[in-house]
Amino acid sequence: MTVDVRTRRDGPTEAVDPAAFLARDLPAALAAGAERVGPWLADHPLRPLTLVVDDVVATLAVEGGRVVVRDGDGGVGADARAAVLRLTGAQLDDLAADHVTPIGWFASGSLELEHGRLGDLLDWWLVLRAALDGTTPYRPGDVALVDPDGAPLDLTRRFSIDDDPDEMGAFLHAAGYLHLAGVFDEGEMAAVSADMDAAAPRYAEGDGRSWWARLHDGTDVLVRMQRFEAESPATAALLADDRLVRLGRLTGDGHRPPTGAEGLFKPIGVAEGISDVPWHKDCSLGRHSYMCSGMTVGVSVTGADATSGQLRVVAGSHRALMWPAPEVPPGVDLPVVDLATGTGDLTVHLSCTMHMAQPPVDRPRRVLYTGLSLPPLDEESFAAGARRLSAIREAAPVTVSQPASASRP
Repeated sequence: MTVDVRTRRDGPTEAVDPAAFLARDLPAALAAGAERVGPWLADHPLRPLTLVVDDVVATLAVEGGRVVVRDGDGGVGADARAAVLRLTGAQLDDLAADHVTPIGWFASGSLELEHGRLGDLLDWWLVLRAALDGTTPYRPGDVALVDPDGAPLDLTRRFSIDDDPDEMGAFLHAAGYLHLAGVFDEGEMAAVSADMDAAAPRYAEGDGRSWWARLHDGTDVLVRMQRFEAESPATAALLADDRLVRLGRLTGDGHRPPTGAEGLFKPIGVAEGISDVPWHKDCSLGRHSYMCSGMTVGVSVTGADATSGQLRVVAGSHRALMWPAPEVPPGVDLPVVDLATGTGDLTVHLSCTMHMAQPPVDRPRRVLYTGLSLPPLDEESFAAGARRLSAIREAAPVTVSQPASASRP
């Protein structure tokens, strides 16, 4: 059993030549992936997308159930039917190498999209990732939420830390998350909460290690304390506790023990700033093929339910190529599961499981987050991923349509 889906690792890479990529490499990858992408395209009418990379212009469109790449605006730019995405050469490098997603550009303020919606671009991103990475966009029914014997999973199940690790690992592999009840006791969580109060005055806006939000009454409040284990003896002790460390043995992938933690305050009435993050995957900004699937662990310092900041997950979404944010996209039939927790409970989700935190409305919440990352990608796994990507890139070239005239949008 494995949740390791990495195919890339960091290291020197050659810059993408925009003209060659758009005229040769991308069309070849799209042609090689046509059978995988075609059924999804039949259910998702796509607006044409014109890519402007420095002085190179090409337009992607769907014709006869397949994606074609035309030089220039493809004859669609003039009547504004095509969305227009302007990229630098460096941004194209990042897109091709899976370093960034449209959500990453949107979050950083560097997205230059004209005549289109973010959803249009995310749909095209699915097509590009499927073509470049050898994957398949999600369609209803693609993911079966069953145990190793084929029986339906009880998605509301709460495990104990002492339950059969093979059973927990199988559930995590299939559903993408776990809920473990009563792992830490009230006294342990009270000690962490006291450390949160004591540490808060040592954080300040702009310090590079904290997040802040503004409430409806105009008050600026601390919502996230990074590197909190250095401020909290109780948290440092938890990170070394076998009740956390043993989670890394659930899949057999060798997840490394947690080394750091963040302490989060979840106040009521946030008007500005990031406190309760909407639907997203932890790889939503990019680098899925370099990091997934790590484990993210939430430690409920205080309990949480629908009115006090509970976590929600989309079961099975870690096995689905779908929008990485900001919402569960239309056409995805995977169930949403509410993870109401008691004090001392743990939630575990894989880094590409779609999840969100509900804003508290009745009472605030306190929670710790830590993570268990994968070890460096071994040579055999990396070589297998590299061979797959190489086969995609070396697929037989296709003819790129050349309109009689093209104008830059």
